[in-house]
This record gives sequence, structure tokens and C-alpha cells, in this order.
Amino acid sequence: MRNWLRPALAGLAFAMLGVGAWLGLSWAPPDREMGDVQRIMYAHVPSVWMALLAVTLNFVSSIFYLFKNTWKADALAEASAEVGVLFGAVGVSLGAIWARPTWGVWWTWDPRLTTAAIMLVSYAGYLALRRFVEDPERRAVWSAVIAIISYVDVPIIWYSVKWWKSLHQVQSSPKTVDPAMTFVLRWNAFALLAFLIFFIWSRYRIALRERQREVALPDAIPAGQAGGMEPRGALR
Repeated sequence: MRNWLRPALAGLAFAMLGVGAWLGLSWAPPDREMGDVQRIMYAHVPSVWMALLAVTLNFVSSIFYLFKNTWKADALAEASAEVGVLFGAVGVSLGAIWARPTWGVWWTWDPRLTTAAIMLVSYAGYLALRRFVEDPERRAVWSAVIAIISYVDVPIIWYSVKWWKSLHQVQSSPKTVDPAMTFVLRWNAFALLAFLIFFIWSRYRIALRERQREVALPDAIPAGQAGGMEPRGALR
């Protein structure tokens, strides 16, 4: 029964994104000050939201691994970090495209942009660490620690526009924008949420299979011919 869930989720995500693109480009009204260039918000903002949600899942999974020592948590942490970097890179790139006609520059060391860049570099380093450490248990522990430290940047990203004077506008609310804009933004957020779940689910399955291969007992090798190497144990 579950075999159709992932394809159905992917189909739903594509359909919602297509409708969301039409809503954002044609149905929603232009911004009073920025005009049509503001329409990039409907892709930029949800992408950043998904990135923050993914790294939050990475943070929770990393803590869970340190307490429960389960490979499933480690696999979920790896998957969510990878997808979080993907959505974060998309969000920051779209923000740069939006900044050029509104601020006059592609990039400025604005507090929110700077902290977002730090987040991307931190989690890219997290993923690099996972590639360079071969021992799965040591890799999982080190990665969990790095993930917890890296997550300190996330609340700073969220509150940066309130704590410091910034070019970046503060978070809007449904009370301060046109209801049509709010609807389109939420629609696209749910569309990208469907993509987020699909990507993390797919990447988690791959990561879990990799852990299974790494820690599986060498069934084909007799115990006396294993070259003195001790198996790491079964998948937890």
C-alpha cells in the first residue's frame, strides 16, 4: 500500500506548485511599492521556511541519536540536512535575484543575509564531515554534535531583522498584507512542504540502506577468516 504514497506525494507537490506559480504570477495583485518584482516572494520565502524546517528536523534527529543511539535517527539527520541545504541555497539565490532590482545589489552583508550564509556554510561543512569520516558510529556522533552547534544560528536568522537595523524587511503578518498575497504565500508554502517531505523521505531511505550496508554482519565470510576484524553489529 505504501508503494504509491511517495509518487502520489510527488504528483501532489508538482500540481500544487504549478497552481501556485499561476496564482503568484497572474492572480495575486502586484505590490504597491515594488510592483511585479515582489512576486518572487512566493518562491523565496517558502524556500527559506523549508530550509529552516529541515535543519530543525536535523537538530531534533541529532539529539535523538545521541540519546537513543539509533541509525534511523542518524539517517534522518543526514537526509534533512542535505535537503535543508538544497532549499536554503534556492532561497538565498532567489533572495539575491530579488535584491538586485530593489536594493541595487545582488548581495550585501545584511544581518539576515549574513546569518543565512553562515547557516549554509555550516551545514555544507556538516555534510562534508559525513563524507570524510568512514567509521559510521564516530561519524554519527561527530555529525550530531556539529548539527547541534550549527543550529544556534537558526534563531539568530529568524530574529536578526528585529535585533539589528537591516535592509531586509521584518516578517509580515496577515494583518499587514493583502489577503490574496497571504493565500498565495501559504499555498506555495504547502506546495514546497510536500516537496520537502518527499525529498527527505526519499533521501532517508537511501541513507538508511547505506547504514545497513555499513553495519551489516559479513554473512558470506566465515568467522575464522574475517582477518581479525570485528563486525560493528546489527542496524539499530
